[in-house]
Amino acid sequence: MDFDEDRLYYSHQQLQTTRTDEADAPGSTVADDSNDDGQADLEAVRRHFKEFLRNYRLGQQRYLYREKLLRMHRRLANSSASGDDPSVAADAAKNANTAKLEVDLAHVGEYDAALLGFIIAQPATLLPALEQATVEALRSLLYSNNNNNRSSDMDPDGIQTEPELMVDSLAIQVLLRGNLKPTPLRSIHSEHINKLLKCPGIVISTSPVKNRAVKLVVRCQRCLHTRTILATDGPFGSVTLPMVCSGPVDPEECGRYPYAVSPDQSQFVDQQTLKLQEAPERVPTGEMPRSILMAVERSLVDVAPPGTRVSVLCIPTLFTAAAPRGSNSSDATKQVYLRVVGMVKDNDAHGQAATFTPQEEEAFQALSRHANVYDILQRSIAPDISGSYTVDIKKALACQLFGGSCKKLPDGVRLRGDINCLLLGDPSMAKSQFLKSISKISPVGIYTSGKGSSAAGLTASVVRDAKGEFYLEGGAMVLADGGVVCIDEFDKMRPNDRVAIHEAMEQQTISIAKAGITTVLNARASVLAAANPVFGRYDDARSASENIDLMTTILSRFDLIFLVRDIREEERDRLICQHVMGVHINNSSRNSDGQNYVRPMAGGDAGALSYMDASSMPGGGIENGSGMTANSPEAIADNILDVVSSGNGELSNAAMKKYIQYCKAKCSPRLTDEAGEILTSSYVKIRDDVRKQAISARSSSGNDDNQAAIPITVRQLEALVRLSESLAKMRLESEVAAQDVTEALRLFRVSTMAANAVDHTSTSSDASLSVSAPNRQEMERTEAFLRSRLVVGGMMLNKQRIIEEAVGQGFNAVLVARALSVMVSRDELMERNQGRLLKRVR
Repeated sequence: MDFDEDRLYYSHQQLQTTRTDEADAPGSTVADDSNDDGQADLEAVRRHFKEFLRNYRLGQQRYLYREKLLRMHRRLANSSASGDDPSVAADAAKNANTAKLEVDLAHVGEYDAALLGFIIAQPATLLPALEQATVEALRSLLYSNNNNNRSSDMDPDGIQTEPELMVDSLAIQVLLRGNLKPTPLRSIHSEHINKLLKCPGIVISTSPVKNRAVKLVVRCQRCLHTRTILATDGPFGSVTLPMVCSGPVDPEECGRYPYAVSPDQSQFVDQQTLKLQEAPERVPTGEMPRSILMAVERSLVDVAPPGTRVSVLCIPTLFTAAAPRGSNSSDATKQVYLRVVGMVKDNDAHGQAATFTPQEEEAFQALSRHANVYDILQRSIAPDISGSYTVDIKKALACQLFGGSCKKLPDGVRLRGDINCLLLGDPSMAKSQFLKSISKISPVGIYTSGKGSSAAGLTASVVRDAKGEFYLEGGAMVLADGGVVCIDEFDKMRPNDRVAIHEAMEQQTISIAKAGITTVLNARASVLAAANPVFGRYDDARSASENIDLMTTILSRFDLIFLVRDIREEERDRLICQHVMGVHINNSSRNSDGQNYVRPMAGGDAGALSYMDASSMPGGGIENGSGMTANSPEAIADNILDVVSSGNGELSNAAMKKYIQYCKAKCSPRLTDEAGEILTSSYVKIRDDVRKQAISARSSSGNDDNQAAIPITVRQLEALVRLSESLAKMRLESEVAAQDVTEALRLFRVSTMAANAVDHTSTSSDASLSVSAPNRQEMERTEAFLRSRLVVGGMMLNKQRIIEEAVGQGFNAVLVARALSVMVSRDELMERNQGRLLKRVR
């Protein structure tokens, strides 16, 4: 029999309430129901939705929602049969919180567009009818199945057995999902109240699970009269008990407020309050992120812990806020909360929730097969920053964006795949600009400053609400789960606050044990930190351990540590000046004619220009002449194919972000035996070299406590593994090749090993410092002589004359010049007349 044979269908006109009968009556007035604001006929909606669940087919033969309903019924029946508590009340309470049916709005619109329109316009009114229709659809499906084997499903007296009885007491939660246009939290206004919206954001706090009464059974304490009260005021509403008894006895004999709640016979559902906040990348510049309360019930409880990125289908509703202290006007003040009717996790950082068009996938595959994909990705990071020292930093940041492969061992131990980087060095070396760029390129990026961040702000805090209850509120590390946390001014953080992120950087969890709340939150984020040396600038007269004022416990958690120094070279300074001038001149041209071009290309000719990514400008997503935005799949694919075909130019921020998501979703490289052997032998050699350097340093200085500033431990071996995996992931390779291990070792040597060896080898770039490292005692003696010679606040003295006088006293001229440079960098001396004159200021 065909699915539509002998069935009744109702036209969409019957969904809207009419008053034809009243209009025929004499003297009656009827409102015009031809507009779209008419109230829906709940009975017609119930019938339509029931027929939709029974008859909608996905493809030619598959009845999608029939299968979902029957599968849900079997699951509930099995759980009830295997439960420890056989009571009907316990089964009903459990089923009320677990029975659910997820309905796609696209399927509803395909079946009946008028029904979809009413659901979007009046969701709060129609949801009870939809849930009732779902129960009726399940009952009819079970009845049809029971007719096929009636003898087994009925007892000899003809009474239906457990399946039908179970459906009678079942309450099925209808969850909605669909591709509605997202509405930002700051755009929710009065016209959106009681409409169906889709709102993306981050869950920043969760309340304990509570029990909300949906049906109260109350009993008079005097005459034992029983009555039922339905709770219809929503999650934040309350139920008022009757003032007088309505039983057969005289109400005066029972007194006022005689009723008491009978909990065993009442019906409750789970309820939880969440706080949803705008994603950091969606907050306009200079604005505070908006947040709003959400109410979830039944099967949506405990689904989204703090830090989860979600897209919720919700109904903005009003509730009366708690009265502020000293105010009596709270009844007129209403606040908006979101009643959630559908929730989908958006794990964009790992690419699990991202969708890719065939055109994008073709472009991504072409980019991964390009021979210079590594160079293309590194020059697409912060193209405005130029300089030879930035090439290796950009390559390391590219590895951090892609990350390694996370592994979970059989005993439950989790090995992180995220890469942590530290940029340590002199001011004006574009460290903060690197952090800003990475926070925009990363699919999930949060930028914060160490001076303005606390331990609770970075990890998590326990907050008390207006009712005195405690709830969790996630910090930056939790909100950036799956992304990158950029911490500027890392050295300005208080030591206690830095210690708080130790667990998050290695175990990638945050443990909370406060105010009776004991839990563990996920913080699977990479850390990119920028810091200055102890004295503001790097002091060549001091060791690396003295310049780096960070504990070895935090340094060992960074996979790569770059020591960025401002080396004074005329040719290098001239190239940087040309690049900076080109940026400013070209930016002025763009502002005057409104074009989006003129960003200097990275790594070479300062005069070369390329098109600027519109998504990185204020108000990103600007349309071009064809009406295509920079974030559209077509624009991303065109940008990637142009770069791949020409070999020049840079990827836009949108293209970089989408390619990172694609690689994380499609690829998880693993080490081969050959790569493992190379890493093993290289790590052993690195440890041996560090040991020899430490012995040499102790013998030359005579100090037995001289140790490496950055320890080389097994964590650094795991860092090499992660770097190798990230390089293979850029090419969408499933195995790590020998070239990946070689490049990972090179990056490790030019970063962490170079910063560790600064005590033992001098920088060959500065001609004035190209001598062997001086003895510490001689340097201190030279500085003591200069301090005795130069009086604080004295007159200007000729630098050359001071050096000649020191040489006459038996000091080395090179050491004197170096000591003067160090004292100038510490702001002890002030230079005038291009460094020819010196004056001591402190």
